[in-house]
Amino acid sequence: MAHDHNLAIFRGTLKFKSNVAKIWGVFVFLSIVTIIEVALGIVKPAFLMDQTFLAMKLLNWIFIILTLVKAYYITWDFMHMRDEKSSLRRSVVWTAIFLICYLVLILLIEGDYIYEVYRNNYIKFNF
Repeated sequence: MAHDHNLAIFRGTLKFKSNVAKIWGVFVFLSIVTIIEVALGIVKPAFLMDQTFLAMKLLNWIFIILTLVKAYYITWDFMHMRDEKSSLRRSVVWTAIFLICYLVLILLIEGDYIYEVYRNNYIKFNF
């Protein structure tokens, strides 16, 4: 039984004529996102390093968001999650979203605690 895959990305904005073309399209998109991440990591713009949001630099939030975008497209297109039943998609996606939010929460809480310990000189900076 042949199954036709959805040949569009970005919610139907960009459509492809074959699976191979779609794979290359998603590959190019993921490559662009990765190049942006690497460029931001090398350059580290001052305006993104100086501003904070929820006790974390804006640049770190951009990295987290871009990484989630890449994870979404890898799962959605390369792992063919788009073509699965909605109940399977929901169980995979909602579990991942919950775990990612939980991990970010733990990182923010622990990171803030460690920052306060060093800032208040309970332990000296030795690095």
